[in-house]
Amino acid sequence: MAVAGASQRKKRGTGRQGTSSATSTDDSKWTFLTNHSHVLILLHEDPELVLREVAARVGITERAVQRIVHDLESGGFVERERVGRRNRYRVLLNERLRHPIESHLPIGDLLKLISTK
Repeated sequence: MAVAGASQRKKRGTGRQGTSSATSTDDSKWTFLTNHSHVLILLHEDPELVLREVAARVGITERAVQRIVHDLESGGFVERERVGRRNRYRVLLNERLRHPIESHLPIGDLLKLISTK
């Protein structure tokens, strides 16, 4: 039983036994912000970006970006305006962040911290 437990722990960890997570290299490539926030940041910085470019910069598929933009639009965080054959996006900066831990802050505060705009 102890052997199976050790094997399972190794699969869940970094695969390097005896090292702390603070000193080991983490191959999971996780980030503090979600893909939704990455898309939001990019659309705020450049409202006329095509979704193909957003996908390339975030590192996800164009279809995933389309779903995220739909989520952001239906959630009332982004508005889309058709300009000719392209879209222009407007982030609604006064909307509150969604999670209860950060819901006291508007999206604009997050973007001020991160955005280069």
